[in-house]
Amino acid sequence: MDIAIIVEGKNDKSRLSRVLSSDIPIHCTFGTLNTNRIEALRKAVGDRHVYLFTDPDSSGRRIRGMLRDVFPDADHIYTRRGYSGVEGTPEEYLIQQLEKAGLEEFILYPDPTIG
Repeated sequence: MDIAIIVEGKNDKSRLSRVLSSDIPIHCTFGTLNTNRIEALRKAVGDRHVYLFTDPDSSGRRIRGMLRDVFPDADHIYTRRGYSGVEGTPEEYLIQQLEKAGLEEFILYPDPTIG
């Protein structure tokens, strides 16, 4: 499966890249979307299947709504309201959400012998 994930910012991307294979491109909206940024995302994503993973705050919901129009076939991944966005989501919960989205083959599971 050829996929791409879109998040809001570089801290979200950094957090997610700790639990995802580097084969999966993670693109950032870098805040408010404008026509140029949307076109750049569309071009970067190409024909890949898109997963949207934005924060549960008003800004994240607004960005998700705009991206839903651009990528109507995208799958949506959510984090809990109590966490401070994607970047503040514990890795265990990120992994659970990625599993729910059917992305198990791309998850980098922590080594159970460490810790």
